[in-house]
Amino acid sequence: MNKILTDELIERKLKEKYEHPANPDEDAMLEILQDEYEFKLTDEWNKNPDYSIYAESTADGYEVWVATFGDGSNVCIGEDVHYYESDLSDKLQEAMTDHCELIYVDDLEANYVQDAIMYAYQNLYEEKEQEITDELIEQGYEWPEQVEA
Repeated sequence: MNKILTDELIERKLKEKYEHPANPDEDAMLEILQDEYEFKLTDEWNKNPDYSIYAESTADGYEVWVATFGDGSNVCIGEDVHYYESDLSDKLQEAMTDHCELIYVDDLEANYVQDAIMYAYQNLYEEKEQEITDELIEQGYEWPEQVEA
């Protein structure tokens, strides 16, 4: 008798192994990410963040965003300064998953923060799903199309 691998089986095993809610809201996603990657996301200034994202004004009055390691004292204009706020989602997601323990963001309600949380959670979920799938395959489970062949 063949062991059939199904999406439902994978989902069930995911729920058994990880205590993640079925449809988490943004706060639950952030909590899961903070537990998994061991970081804290804050809008309270601390003199020693591992990563910082904040708005600055240029000399001629334009708003730009700085996304840099540390407290922002060593900003590289070409790499750390962003003209568009939408560019910050990828930077924040990298900081969350890249061993930064304290991440300062001056506006936690910004769209890029919500996007970064959602995409980082989605990537984490897909990694865990692949991990479960690989474990089941090692246990002899096969996808239905492989069984029929």
